[in-house]
Amino acid sequence: MLKSLNYKIKIHLSSTILKLVYGLNRKSVRGRENYLYSIKKGIPVIIAVWHGHLLSILYDLRKEHVHAVAGTHKDADLISEIASRWGWNMIRGSSKEKGNIAYKKMIASLKMPGSILFITPDGPTGPRRIPKPGIIRAAQATNAIIIPTSVHSTKNWKFNNWDTFYLEKPFGKIYIESGEPITYDKTMDQADCIKNFIKIMETTEKNNLQYTNNDKG
Repeated sequence: MLKSLNYKIKIHLSSTILKLVYGLNRKSVRGRENYLYSIKKGIPVIIAVWHGHLLSILYDLRKEHVHAVAGTHKDADLISEIASRWGWNMIRGSSKEKGNIAYKKMIASLKMPGSILFITPDGPTGPRRIPKPGIIRAAQATNAIIIPTSVHSTKNWKFNNWDTFYLEKPFGKIYIESGEPITYDKTMDQADCIKNFIKIMETTEKNNLQYTNNDKG
């Protein structure tokens, strides 16, 4: 009972701190129209950002009706609980555990017209910036568009494990770029799609970094 109470307090405090920290940052969000138009037309959307930058997107889309995929390992519990508190619908599973169950729930969410599914394609355990096949398969199966998403920030803490995980510091500026929609036909080769996806994510990253470096605001 005490452990459960302590955990609830931890979630509440973590949620409050994250809202405060991210709320004290300025934001520059570009390309949002690349998925808002599709949502209005009833086309399902997959928002894809590399695992290390997920917190900025979680905060940015906290008021949206989002389904999101998170691993089943203990480290993902806290973020999943916070995301649920902020209104997201969490799907727990990975390529290593409960993958089939998670994939079926992903497909079900994408069959809802104009739905949003958030994925960190290299999560939860890497390799870094190498997507698992689930994101491509899900897009092919549902005709969903994938929005390649990049995040840069001027002030952040870095936590290194298999990946560099970013937690933004207060009083900085966060730059988010949503790239142009990607579509993958069912007939396309999985390996070719993955190579193409990585290339587009890299291009989105470079564009966002260039904008960040040139911004004088």
